[in-house]
Amino acid sequence: MIQATHSSDRLPLAVSFACFVVAGGTTATTDATVPTLGATAVAIGAVYALALYAKAVTRRTLAQLSIAFWIAFIAVAGLHAVGLGTVGATVPGPAETIAFSLSAITWGTFLTACGSTAFLAAREYGASAGSHVEADEQVLEGETSDYSTR
Repeated sequence: MIQATHSSDRLPLAVSFACFVVAGGTTATTDATVPTLGATAVAIGAVYALALYAKAVTRRTLAQLSIAFWIAFIAVAGLHAVGLGTVGATVPGPAETIAFSLSAITWGTFLTACGSTAFLAAREYGASAGSHVEADEQVLEGETSDYSTR
C-alpha cells in the first residue's frame, strides 16, 4: 500500500502550532485580562486548525504526531528544571528573549500534544462506538426476527 500525503495537509498543523506558541507567549508575560482574552481567541483558532489537520490525516499519523509532541514537550519542559534564566544565560543572545521563547515553545508543544491526543481519542472512540452500536442493533434485530412474518 502506497500512502500519498498532500503537502497542504501540514499547513493547518503549522498554523495551529504557531497559534499555540503565540497564545502561550502572550499569557506567559502578563496577567492582564485583555491579552488573556486575545490569547484565548488565538488558541481557539489553533484548535480549529488542529481539527482540520486531524480530519485530513490517518489515525496512525495522528498517533505519531501526538507521541512526537509529547516527547518534544518533555524535552523542552526539562529545560524548566534547569531554569530558563540559566538556559538563557548560557545560550548566545538576549537571555530574556531566549527564556520567553522557551516558555512560549513549551506552551505550544504542550497544547498541541493535548489537542492531538484529544482528537485521536475522539477518533478512536468514534471508531469503537460505531461497532458497539452496530452490535446492539444486531441484538435488537435478532429479537425482532423472532416475530417476523414470512
